[in-house]
Amino acid sequence: MNIEMIRAAETRLSGHAVRTPLLSNPALDGVAGRRVLVKAEALQHTGSFKFRGAWSAISALPADTPGVIAFSSGNHAQGIARAARAHDLPALIVMPEDAPKAKLDGTRALGAEVVTFDRASHDRDEIGAELSAERGLTLIKPFDEPQVIAGQGTTGLEIAAQAAEAGVTEGDVLVCCGGGGLTAGIARALEAEAPALRARPVEPVGFDDVARSLRSGGIERNNRVSGSICDAIITPSPGQITFPIMQHLCGPGIVIPEEDCLRAMALAFAHLKLVLEPGGAIALAAALFHPDAIDGDAVIVTASGGNVDAALFQTALTRYGPS
Repeated sequence: MNIEMIRAAETRLSGHAVRTPLLSNPALDGVAGRRVLVKAEALQHTGSFKFRGAWSAISALPADTPGVIAFSSGNHAQGIARAARAHDLPALIVMPEDAPKAKLDGTRALGAEVVTFDRASHDRDEIGAELSAERGLTLIKPFDEPQVIAGQGTTGLEIAAQAAEAGVTEGDVLVCCGGGGLTAGIARALEAEAPALRARPVEPVGFDDVARSLRSGGIERNNRVSGSICDAIITPSPGQITFPIMQHLCGPGIVIPEEDCLRAMALAFAHLKLVLEPGGAIALAAALFHPDAIDGDAVIVTASGGNVDAALFQTALTRYGPS
């Protein structure tokens, strides 16, 4: 997965993906103690960056592809569903039964067939492989797929250009991280376009497989695959493709308590008018509440998704919103 693939994905995405803004607010700068620039991917089609990778992968398929299958907790699912519908392809999505209702409903509303499974007792890879073989569908993995990573990497191309426009040419770029597709894609794009900007993965406590893998030098696995409000970024381990890229290009991972994600959600809503899900707010949480883990006078964060159930969003606002 190289920069040429990312640039080719950028061409295929032109006119189809949103060039999301890089937002800022003095109140957030004050909390963080440094300038904070927020890449608002929650404003992307389907409410997350995942649309980029889905469109990149589907637009690169042969014309005679009969259909696609994907497994996802919801954001990749909705990205695939929308991209497949635009390409007149049927889509089958394998989703955990405990995925947020907003994501399950959103995926079905985009025309995809949804099959659910129990995260704790079933292997989604096996389910996906079986259904793919049974129906003759092309499997598009959520992060460990070169064309998906290339699509996510277009976020990094935009960050490099927008940061330069804002006068930020060096520092940390904090990335909400699950299996590493977005992190690896951004890291590869920054390597080519803004080498003084360094991608760093951010994960929730208890699901820090990428941070541990970067420390140990080998792929580590989580002991659990469920039980976090950061459902969008909970994966068993980094990918076979994504991990070597992150190992080569990324700085150390940052691990954040879930409660800080709720705090960041409330502040993003109050000061940026952004609706974020917990996993999509975790990079902002790192910037706001863990400043000692970050280098530089400015930090860039991805706000990677906003597909949150109303009850959980209300919890964040009730606990941490303005009184």
